[in-house]
Amino acid sequence: MNTKKRIFFNEVATRDGFQIEPDFIPTDDKVALVDALSECGYAKIEVTSFTSPKAIPMLRDAEEVMGRIRRMPGVEYTVLVPNLRGAERALESRADELNLVMSVSETHNLSNLRMPREKSFAALSDVIRHVDGRTPINISLSCCFGCPMEGEVPEEEVLRWSDRFAAFGADRVRGLTICDTTGMAHPAQVSRMVEVLQQRFEGLQLTLHFHNTRGMGLANVLAAVQGGITRFDGSLGGLGGCPYAPGASGNISSEDAAHMLDAMGYDTGMDIEKLLAVARQMPGIVGHEVPGQVAKAGRITDLHAPPPYVAELRTASA
Repeated sequence: MNTKKRIFFNEVATRDGFQIEPDFIPTDDKVALVDALSECGYAKIEVTSFTSPKAIPMLRDAEEVMGRIRRMPGVEYTVLVPNLRGAERALESRADELNLVMSVSETHNLSNLRMPREKSFAALSDVIRHVDGRTPINISLSCCFGCPMEGEVPEEEVLRWSDRFAAFGADRVRGLTICDTTGMAHPAQVSRMVEVLQQRFEGLQLTLHFHNTRGMGLANVLAAVQGGITRFDGSLGGLGGCPYAPGASGNISSEDAAHMLDAMGYDTGMDIEKLLAVARQMPGIVGHEVPGQVAKAGRITDLHAPPPYVAELRTASA
């Protein structure tokens, strides 16, 4: 196990997390949160989504948020883009990266994006050609480890769609994010997948995106790290989820994953103390409890004073 290898974290709470919250998060709170996260050591922060305000009203302030955040050197501020219009808005906002999303499951793509996969691919291809290398593009493929409506998604389907985007060349598509959108992955499956991905897409920036729907999120992160993956999405407090995954508890918690790898000796580049301080603000921002554990329990190095009677027992037994 090479614990000296650098691990990079991407934060998605302000996009993936906030987009399904029932109440609109004030713009001031979004800007303040991104600014605080920028101090924590992230490689990327997915700030928002340039989708139609009618489709995702919770992110209707995308331009204002992107215009007001304080940009920290060394942090990339990425945004989700669904189509050409969204890409134009994102380019005007000076996004550092455009994240394009579709599903490798036909049923999930129809349910989530309201179009067949081929139509999604055509629309995203138009974006890639339009941007033409001016801004880095990342492709996120949903349901790579299983679909809640179709069941198992063959590895060949994941590779087929990955190949089609990789064919644009690294100057147009620099990265692939392989997503466990509804928390169906397990560690053995992850280990097999990351081995194949790294052999096939050596020239692309590979990121893994896990959800903790069935409690296997951190186990999957560890399997991927031990398999050589160095980039992960996470959501502060474990926010997020998918409407097609009953009982979904959201993405893996960024602070829980960073704490685990830090405790194991990996170089996460994260300031865990600052990260936990920000994570503890999340319930107040969203107005409800969040799934993250370490912000509640503290780090494993955060020790507690013993009960007063312990000293008496020590003395009595001496």
